[in-house]
Amino acid sequence: MLAKITSKNQLTLPKSVTSALGETEYFDVQTRNGQIILTPVRIQRADAVRAKLAELELSEQDIADAVAWARQPVAKRKK
Repeated sequence: MLAKITSKNQLTLPKSVTSALGETEYFDVQTRNGQIILTPVRIQRADAVRAKLAELELSEQDIADAVAWARQPVAKRKK
């Protein structure tokens, strides 16, 4: 099967290929020996949130403090 890359670097995968994989929205993309390797990745929303929290170096206490702050009446909030 052939697939053409567009001027915007977009590639449409054939329906038969995507159907064989099931519901997949994301792919891990690698190159190896001149080939493009696409591996389906199923991202859970909770995993994405955890990854973002780790990237921001936020702890559970930071989150608890932020929630407590947000629940205060606006007049009592300290920045």
